[in-house]
Amino acid sequence: MIPRYSRPDMVAIWEPATKFRIWYEIEAHACDAMADLGVIPRENADAVWKAKDVEFDVARIDEIEAVTKHDVIAFLTHLAEHVGSEEARFVHQGMTSSDVLDTCFNIQLTRAADILLTGMDRVLAALKTRAMEHKDTVRVGRSHGIHAEPTTMGLTFARFYAEMDRGRARLLAARDEIATGAISGAVGTFANIDPAVEEHVCKQLGLTPEPISTQVIPRDRHAMFFATLGVIASSIENIAVEIRHMQRTEVLEGAEFFSMGQKGSSAMPHKKNPVLTENLTGLARLVRMSVIPAMENVALWHERDISHSSVERAIGPDATVTLDFALHRLAGVVEKMLIFPDNMLENMNKFPGLVMSQRVLLALTQAGVSREDAYAMVQRNALKVWEERVDFQEQLLADADVVAALGKDGIKEKFDMGYHTKHVDTIFKRVFGDS
Repeated sequence: MIPRYSRPDMVAIWEPATKFRIWYEIEAHACDAMADLGVIPRENADAVWKAKDVEFDVARIDEIEAVTKHDVIAFLTHLAEHVGSEEARFVHQGMTSSDVLDTCFNIQLTRAADILLTGMDRVLAALKTRAMEHKDTVRVGRSHGIHAEPTTMGLTFARFYAEMDRGRARLLAARDEIATGAISGAVGTFANIDPAVEEHVCKQLGLTPEPISTQVIPRDRHAMFFATLGVIASSIENIAVEIRHMQRTEVLEGAEFFSMGQKGSSAMPHKKNPVLTENLTGLARLVRMSVIPAMENVALWHERDISHSSVERAIGPDATVTLDFALHRLAGVVEKMLIFPDNMLENMNKFPGLVMSQRVLLALTQAGVSREDAYAMVQRNALKVWEERVDFQEQLLADADVVAALGKDGIKEKFDMGYHTKHVDTIFKRVFGDS
């Protein structure tokens, strides 16, 4: 990804120097295991560790690869330049390139997941704080973009919290599923290397041995990992779109923080645009872009082909770097977001009392009116509110049929706002527990 949408810790995971360091550790631990088994001399395994503090020369490896046309061989040649040709002659014994490449890739994805989980924790903390802060801040709920019934801003944040919490659980599961390694040889049969080597390498690197590999680790694991990133990105967009709608001039129930000196438009000085959440919508599209290629990578020829390789070289860093940036951008937006309770009440009262229509409908049916007749009675009064901006309660009080069924006090009683918020505490307990 471009630096504009990148954070250093995640970028570092995908740097060539990091990759080569992981390759080295895989090879060195494999040599240790083979020495323990008596397959190679102990002194040769120990000699490989002479390079443990070496900063591998990326340019030199690229130079060798320009001749060999093989990245792993280029690295092994460069490693021998540090260790010595004789000392390094047992490095990679019985292994195949995918043992190194796939195990490394899964280590990188596992580390990336850990960083992403930290970002999700920040988002969750921000959403919870704002939910608690505005638990009882009443606003109108909308369906199809149209006023529906009252809800609270706290419930809006709480549902986003619950969604992101599900995303976090999925990411934990995806991390666990991707944290496997394979040191199983050319077609995964361990013909030229003992399974104990794989077990040792995985243990040292915090992985679980892949139960059955071919020449590669099965790509359904990776498909699930990237699909999970795509779902999290969609949840980010879900929150971003809500904030963008809140910030519309004619709504203005919430808005991104507008910093001192910030400019909204090169042409119109009055503008305050939701640029951060619009950006998040775009970044979510980039993350989701990796999902279909990851799924298409599952179907490889026989024990292996490399059709997946070029895809993963791109989507591995791009999807994780982008999602990491998006999570922290979202957290910042929520942490500093401006909330306008007065505007929420003003918006709800643009069509006075109209949000209580269902409660009146239900009361009429409970009073013995058929649902069809009750609907017609309520709707004829509601449409006047739409068309003339009159008060809904006053219209009902002037409707003889409604008064006959409910009485004037019965009508007035149906306009208590607390009716719609009486179960907020119950919902919060479901989402946040007793905290």
